[in-house]
Amino acid sequence: MDATQRGGFDFLGYHFERGYRWPRKKSLKKLKDAIRAKTRRTNGKSLEETISDVNRTLVGWFEYFKHSHKFTFPPLDKWIRMRLRSILRNRIGLAGRGRGRDHNRWPNAFFAEHGLFSLSAARALACQSSPR
Repeated sequence: MDATQRGGFDFLGYHFERGYRWPRKKSLKKLKDAIRAKTRRTNGKSLEETISDVNRTLVGWFEYFKHSHKFTFPPLDKWIRMRLRSILRNRIGLAGRGRGRDHNRWPNAFFAEHGLFSLSAARALACQSSPR
């Protein structure tokens, strides 16, 4: 099989195409389904407890897929923060998803302070050469 041609192929959760690799669609769907189950708007858990639960899933998923193309991770980080903003939005009595002005109420730094694992930051750290 030649991974340099269009179309590529799937193997062990990755999709290989034109010299790059990223998680296949089924792997992304499985991650999102797991995160959805942990970030229901009416789950009743504290934010710290929810973030801790989400982090366990994210760290394990990242360790397997850390060799993916760098453009894989920012959209996932964004989507996860949107799910958490939805929870916070519901708790103050607003309906809907965490978008728009919610980025001002709960900026990305807010979630970093609460310990949310960032896939993008972890990839940047993993790509640095280790000091000797």
